Amino acid sequence: MKLADLLRVLPPMGIEGPAFPSRLLGAFRRKSITFCTGVTDDTTVVYWFQSRTFTIDLRLPDAAATPVLARQGWVGDTLWDGDSQELSWSVATGYQLHNQWPEPARFHHIGNSVLEFAPSGAYVEDWRQQCSTGPLLGLRLLGMIDRKTGEELPMDGGLILAGEHLAYAQSRSPSVHQALRNAADLDRALAEGLVTSREIESYEVSVAMGGRIVSHSTQVQKVGEEIAVGDFELQPDGSVVMSRIVDGDLRSLRFAVDLHLPEFAFERQTSGTPDALRWMEAEKGHLARHTAIAL
Repeated sequence: MKLADLLRVLPPMGIEGPAFPSRLLGAFRRKSITFCTGVTDDTTVVYWFQSRTFTIDLRLPDAAATPVLARQGWVGDTLWDGDSQELSWSVATGYQLHNQWPEPARFHHIGNSVLEFAPSGAYVEDWRQQCSTGPLLGLRLLGMIDRKTGEELPMDGGLILAGEHLAYAQSRSPSVHQALRNAADLDRALAEGLVTSREIESYEVSVAMGGRIVSHSTQVQKVGEEIAVGDFELQPDGSVVMSRIVDGDLRSLRFAVDLHLPEFAFERQTSGTPDALRWMEAEKGHLARHTAIAL
């Protein structure tokens, strides 16, 4: 079955919600990042997809023209600290070989904007929720089954569907991951012949905004193609298997269902005091003259 068929037969799961604020669920585009030095980047293509327990993240400084060695993308477990009100990420594998964003995050919400502050004061990121209503599905990749031998190999990744937007992540094959295990960084790994450029690029993080066609990806050849192509099967134990070509062979990718809400209202507004609302109404001729929803 295709993904649309899976959504029809998959029961709701994870309705108890995440440990962190539910308004962080969904698909976010980074509008800008401002650093403590006074400089701002509003050009780099950055997307953050959030399920109940994991994140898919894609960062391309020069969009489709980003060189192979400069691309960023990862999937990681989300960890919420209720005392400090901070969210952090545990990343087992990523496109790059080290964690480039080690700080936890503190958040402030206003309108459809989620402001992420680094506790050190290094930067603040302005994220914009891309979703309004629709399904919310999170599938966390657990492993890859060799259909010839039945052996299950480790594989990291996931799929998050948020409204009409979708993100898919799949780590490099175990052999490539092993070759990179002790490498300092991708530049040296390539220069030393540990891996090829194509093997580096094999770590996939793709996003499809507003449909099922890839708009941005660590694998530029995927742009314009359908995302997460494969046949899905719901297993008796509640897991999901997707049949997909990996390294030229048909493999079975096994996923755990992290979250499935057939219809979810993503939060795009925040509250204000009565005095604040009266002020906005009284001054709307000036305040609202050029306003629009920024995504």
